[in-house]
This record gives sequence, C-alpha cells and structure tokens, in this order.
Amino acid sequence: MSKILDSIPSLPVAESVEKLMDWVTGNFSALFDFIQTGGKNSMDFITDMLIAIPPVIFILLVAIAAFFATRKKFGLAIFSLVGLLFIYNQGLWEEFMNTITLVIFASIIAIIIGIPLGILMSKSQVAENIIKPILDFMQTMPGFVYLIPAVAFFGIGVVPGVFASVIFALPPTVRFTNLGIRQVPRELVEAADSYGSTGRQKLFKVELPLAKSTIMAGINQTVLLSLSMVVIASMIGAPGLGREVLSALQRAQVGNGFVAGLSLVIFAIIVDRLTQSLNKKQ
Repeated sequence: MSKILDSIPSLPVAESVEKLMDWVTGNFSALFDFIQTGGKNSMDFITDMLIAIPPVIFILLVAIAAFFATRKKFGLAIFSLVGLLFIYNQGLWEEFMNTITLVIFASIIAIIIGIPLGILMSKSQVAENIIKPILDFMQTMPGFVYLIPAVAFFGIGVVPGVFASVIFALPPTVRFTNLGIRQVPRELVEAADSYGSTGRQKLFKVELPLAKSTIMAGINQTVLLSLSMVVIASMIGAPGLGREVLSALQRAQVGNGFVAGLSLVIFAIIVDRLTQSLNKKQ
C-alpha cells in the first residue's frame, strides 16, 4: 500500500498558491499600495490624537466610563484606574495607544464585514453552506500563517497587522450573528409577517433587536481575538505592546516581557468587561 502511495505524484499545491499570490500582488499592487498608505495615515492620525490626550485625563475618562457602564459599580472603575496608571508608570503609554489603535481598526473592520455576512448566512442556506467551511478554515488555520499574505500584499507595518487580525478575528461575529437571528422565535417572525412587515422592517425591528445579545457576544470575542493578535502582528512590524513582548523574547528579558504581557492582560480585562456590560439588559 505504501508503495502505491509513494508512486502517486505530489499535488502542486504550494506552486499553485505561489502563482496565485504572484498574480494577485502583480495585478492589484496599486490597490494594496493605496490601502497601505491610507490605512497607515489614518491609524497614525488616531494614535497621535490619543497620545495628545493627557494620560491622567484619558485614565479618568476610562474609569468614569467603566463606572457608568457597570451600572455605577466601583469594581471595574477602580481596576481601570489602577491598571492604566500601572501602564503609564511603566513607560508603556505610547505603545498602549498604538495597541488601542490596532485593536479599534481591526475590530471595526471585522464587525462591518461580519454582521452583514452573518445576516446573509441566516437568510440563505446556500450562503451558509458556502461561508461556514471558510469560517472553519479561518478559525483553525494558525494565526502565524496569516502574516504571509499580509506581508505579500502590504509589506511591513501596522496595516498588514490589521489585515491579519481581521482575518483571525472575523469568524465569531459572523457565526454569532447567524446564530442569533436563527434563534429568534418563529412565532414572532410570523407575527411580523402577518402585520405586513417588509424584509427590511422585519430584520431591523424584530430579528436584530432580539438577536442583539448573541451578536454582542460575538463582537466581544472578535475584539478579544483582535487583541490576541497584537503580539503576532508585531512580528511584521506592527507597533504597540506586542512589539515590547517580542523584543523581550528576543533579548530574553523576562521582567520587561512580564510587564508588557501584564499590560496586555489589563487592557484585555477592561475591554472584555466593558463590552460585556454593553450586552447586559437595562
């Protein structure tokens, strides 16, 4: 049996992928350059705006937002205050601002793409059968692999980092949007039909409001997955706390790596609790 298998020629998968990548980069290089330039300028602008805000003001605003988002409970507000002061004290404030920019852009792009795809999956079984295997592929592929096309398309920097983060973080929003709409009670959908609602009215006034909790859970996961790609994206030049972790790893600086990693944990907890609080019913 092994002899028969050995006699079968290898499929030219790698060569085919290489040719496809060469064709894409050769024919769409102008588009990729435009996205690279526009994306970098936009993210640099947002980062500069965040850095221009005095750190004390920024920390107090986050603490106040956490206080009101958690229905006037002090736990998250105090944690945000102490955690952000720790990041500032360790001299990582500018890297923290770069990380916020990367996560914001990656999350927003993933949400803008993910929610319509989830709606399409919920409305069409054919679309679900096509998109679902693609999502499985995206979720099971190691995150490092996404760096290869990101660098091929956009070179080195923050834009390819965002590109890789979007691919990695997109599936939860798509899946949860599809799941939330499909779980809307059939009786309510039929009641909307009986009142003569159009498809758009039914979607925006019945299905999406009732699926909001599930969709927000998917958005929460997307934001956290975007944050988890920060360190990986730093390998292709994305700035931020991930670069500090990578630098500490390369130099075997355990202390610096721990501080940068702890800063990422603090940021992740704040983001997670804030997005979860938005999902709680009034």
